[in-house]
Amino acid sequence: MTNYREILRLQSLGVNKSQIAAACGCSRTTVVRTLNLAAVNGISYPLADGISDKQLAEILLPSDDQIPVYKISDYDYVEHEMHKSGVTLNLLWLEYCEQCRNNGELPYQLTQFKKYYRDHMAKHSATMHINHKPGEIMQVDWAGDTAAVVDTDTGELIPVYVFVAVLPYSSYAYVEGFFSMDQQCWTSAHVNAFRYFGGVARVIQCDNLKTGVDKHGKNEVKLNRAYSELAEHYNTAILPCRIRAPKDKAMVEGTVGVISTFILAALRNRRFLSLYELNQAMFEKLYEFNHKPFQKRDGSRATAFDEEKPLLLPLPPRPFELSEWKIATVAPNYHISVKKMNYSVPYEYIRKKVDVRLTRNTIEVFFDGNRICSHKRLYGRANQYSTNEEHMPKNHQKYIQWNGERFIKWASKIETNTETAVKAILNGCKIEQQGYKACLGLLNLADKYTPDRLENACKRALSFTPRPSYKNIQVILSSGQDKQEEKKPEKADNAEQYGFTRCNSYYGGAE
Repeated sequence: MTNYREILRLQSLGVNKSQIAAACGCSRTTVVRTLNLAAVNGISYPLADGISDKQLAEILLPSDDQIPVYKISDYDYVEHEMHKSGVTLNLLWLEYCEQCRNNGELPYQLTQFKKYYRDHMAKHSATMHINHKPGEIMQVDWAGDTAAVVDTDTGELIPVYVFVAVLPYSSYAYVEGFFSMDQQCWTSAHVNAFRYFGGVARVIQCDNLKTGVDKHGKNEVKLNRAYSELAEHYNTAILPCRIRAPKDKAMVEGTVGVISTFILAALRNRRFLSLYELNQAMFEKLYEFNHKPFQKRDGSRATAFDEEKPLLLPLPPRPFELSEWKIATVAPNYHISVKKMNYSVPYEYIRKKVDVRLTRNTIEVFFDGNRICSHKRLYGRANQYSTNEEHMPKNHQKYIQWNGERFIKWASKIETNTETAVKAILNGCKIEQQGYKACLGLLNLADKYTPDRLENACKRALSFTPRPSYKNIQVILSSGQDKQEEKKPEKADNAEQYGFTRCNSYYGGAE
């Protein structure tokens, strides 16, 4: 930009136009034009207080306002779009030009557009060295490279995914192989890493993988429920890294690369027939890795870890028990079906959706964050039932309590004839349960007619038949026959008392 202030100052000192041009780095024509414009506008040096170089240029060259103004693109948006698959700067420049034409603005050409993008990225790609505190952070990730185990039946190679955990202060690392990267393996890896370190870091840094984070929005981070339980059990916090920001956990990212070379590449020519065998080989190489001397400072990862270990949080008395969460709907029979097994829930929650936590030995059911029941976990054949009587409606509880022994015990409290009648009803059915309703109706007659009358009615019914029915006894009570005294048989004469005695001649025999 032309220094108009300096041109006017040198002119006031009597310097000729050629010397002014040489001193200000501009042409003599520019000097002449500037002095003419200053004379027209009545400007001379020294200038009035408060006039800036920009204001002076606007006074001398008002035509400068006619210089075309180009529209600067939103390079934060460009950077965001460049992360998407298939998006290029050429495509974004075409969209930018189209937007400028629609708004009547002047776009930059492609070369200038790319130049400003490079300038933007240079400003936003600055890195910062972070001094980690001992025992503060544990960074975790899955290694990009995989190991392999040979299938002993088919000879095929089964991929093994390698979990890596690092304490950034000491760079002390832990590795372990798994056949999967699911929730159970992810949780097991953390439990084993804590055991290996002999303590717990105050913060766990991880990627935004589904086994760790359900949602990482602009204003909210929602952790996976099982992962959150693990953090609560070990009294630690989980801070997921920013999306697409691997430098947030640069230590574990760097360690993953080193381990891929030092451990996985070193074992590439060996064949392992089991995951246990592979992990034992990796643990041996891990020991060498952690005790390998540093290149740029004294000691090794192991010696640095000796300083860090006392500052780790202590392990809880028992390790975290792996859990799995499910969502289930309570069926009309007040049971939920989980893993092909059925567990009862209080009947008030019928048709409600509940959260189910499964561990190795226990099933826990939650509604709105409150635990409403738990069961011992069932194993074996499918479709088994675990039912708690307290979860049933009152009328169902009565039904489940019906059994032959209970009815007989109840009848014995009245008298022996009632007990005999109940036994007769139960024995008269092909299936015992068929007589439960009749027995219940019979025993309830004691409330309507008194126990003594029921006992007398049963005695009278048994005198007619050894297998009386509920209807027989109910009729005797309703008609009042139980109150009538039994008629004693009249004594017959001597002949009738002893009957007829016939001799052999009656039957045609000889004397």
